[in-house]
Amino acid sequence: MKPDIKDREYMYRLIIGQLFYDGHQQIAVNLANTLGCSAPPPPPSDKLFRLVTIAKQFVEDPDYKAEENTMPFQMQFETSSAGLDLQYDADVAATSPEPSQYETIYLTVHKAPCRAAAFNSDGSLVATGSADCSIKIMDVERILAREKEHREMNENGPDAHHPVIRTLYDHVDDVNTVIFHPRDAILISGSNDKTVKLFDFSKTAVKRAMKTLSEVYPVRALSCHPGGEFLLVATDHPTVRLYNIETAQAYASANPDDQHRESVTDVHYSENARLYVTASKDGDVKVWDGVSSRCVETFKRAHDGSSICSAKFTKNGKYILTSGMDSIVKLWELSTNRCLIIYTGAGATGAQDYPTSASFNQNEDFVLFPDEKSGSMCSWEARNADRKRLLALGHTSACRTFVHSPSMPAFMTGSDDHRARFWYRKPTTNDN
Repeated sequence: MKPDIKDREYMYRLIIGQLFYDGHQQIAVNLANTLGCSAPPPPPSDKLFRLVTIAKQFVEDPDYKAEENTMPFQMQFETSSAGLDLQYDADVAATSPEPSQYETIYLTVHKAPCRAAAFNSDGSLVATGSADCSIKIMDVERILAREKEHREMNENGPDAHHPVIRTLYDHVDDVNTVIFHPRDAILISGSNDKTVKLFDFSKTAVKRAMKTLSEVYPVRALSCHPGGEFLLVATDHPTVRLYNIETAQAYASANPDDQHRESVTDVHYSENARLYVTASKDGDVKVWDGVSSRCVETFKRAHDGSSICSAKFTKNGKYILTSGMDSIVKLWELSTNRCLIIYTGAGATGAQDYPTSASFNQNEDFVLFPDEKSGSMCSWEARNADRKRLLALGHTSACRTFVHSPSMPAFMTGSDDHRARFWYRKPTTNDN
């Protein structure tokens, strides 16, 4: 069968994507305009280089074993299914619903600003933490069931199916961060009261922590080792500490030159725990060896010197998504140690007053970022930074926390208006 015009268009898109990937943005843009490639332009991709590498093996060594040649394609299918992977199959269409289609289906109110939120690993629970020192744990199935049955919160007196299944009180100052333990029914929280607390929420009557880790500074961010044995703690200090959860023994990197110069704002383990990443007010993003806790890479002035708000690994651990106080979101590739994609122009402009996290949706099709100025959720296609429609968040004050579900089209926002909103994209008749 002869190559047709679609094959040539595909080849041109590969060329443009490779130029973007290799840092030749202006040449790629000029070529795309000359060829009249359909918008959006192809995303950065290393696919053409890999295909040429395979083709060379056939040309230069005809006796090259066929089974060795098939391996890269097999890897392509294995990696692309795990989420974002620009090396193998960048030019794919999003399969999940646009974030602008989500709507609030549940709202809970704290007595003070809501500053923290987290889903558990399978997305069945979501927690919020507040400046009123309390933590709420909600059952996502109950939230969805309420919406399905169109029940009001206080329809017929006490509600046996109320989504809030636990309310925890043990902090004496603002709750800044909450996470779920990856294996056990434990919620871990950090506060301005300079403590990390572990709550066993499997016991219905328990409202106090089963264990407290004392810090010297207010706690800003937490990340639990996927195996559940260790906990990374970021505070208003340049050094991150690693705790053995069982023994409460703390460790820190032995090399002073590895440390940030200002306080750490975020910390996050990769899914295989081989690496973790830290973000700091000093404007740097650091990547650390998950075993030795040695710094293995630093993205200096990652957001042109602005303080970094968040840093998170993709599912496959190949990329890091960062957000800064400059209202810009960036995707960094670890194998080349460089910024690959910049997400801009969806409403977020200029310096922010408050730090805000960026996140992927559940399958990494989209990047989401709450815009402080407009009070809307910005979103982009993750692979090519194509801007999507804004979603008005409905908060009457700044959105101070945002987290997306790992398993479904849903996210939670929390605000200085004391409210936490659960957003969900309801299935439609057009959905498969």
